[in-house]
Amino acid sequence: MKKMKFMALFMSVALMLGSCGMSNTAKGGLIGGGSGAAIGAAVGLLVSGKSDKAKGAAIGAAIGTTVGTTTGVLIGKKMDKAKAEAEAIAAAQVESVQDANGLQAVKVTFDSGILFDLNSSTLKAAARTSLTEFSAILKSNTDMDVAIFGHTDKSGTLEVNQRVSKQRAESVQNFLKGLGVAADQLVTVEGKDYQEYDDSKSAAENRRVEIYLYASKEMIEAANNGTLQ
Repeated sequence: MKKMKFMALFMSVALMLGSCGMSNTAKGGLIGGGSGAAIGAAVGLLVSGKSDKAKGAAIGAAIGTTVGTTTGVLIGKKMDKAKAEAEAIAAAQVESVQDANGLQAVKVTFDSGILFDLNSSTLKAAARTSLTEFSAILKSNTDMDVAIFGHTDKSGTLEVNQRVSKQRAESVQNFLKGLGVAADQLVTVEGKDYQEYDDSKSAAENRRVEIYLYASKEMIEAANNGTLQ
């Protein structure tokens, strides 16, 4: 019975969010208005997709409070703006996802071919330009937390791939810090081995760095209080 209820809820949410052109702001209102973990989980699966399911639990401040409609709308509006700014970066692939609280977040992907040479964790000159543009978004949204994940292909040993993917994530982290992004804003920096390899993508596409922008606890509290700018 519980499984049937969850599936019904999932399908209802899917229908609500499936309409074309729906912004983060609008989705945030629907999610926030639901104020339930089940809705957050359902929407997270729907929008984020299978490859992001595991990460969903890792991005999102533990708030321990109900998220209301106004909170979802305010955070969605802010995420819409950050998403539009990230989309202006030529080398960035940008999409909307959900955090662990069911709130809107932004996923920015940089292919390793854009950032690094093969088997290297040294940033290319073009990558420095892209990340410099990206750092401006972080510095103007200090109430957004950031998670950085390095990914790899299946060539070489598991240990080698784990090391290279972590070094690449750390290279991005260190470069952003050097540009003035606060260290405590970069909450999660991890390397993923090929156990998270996406078979629907090519080996080159699997060599990537993903950066997630999501609401910090402070942002959620400000949105709950109606003071989020």
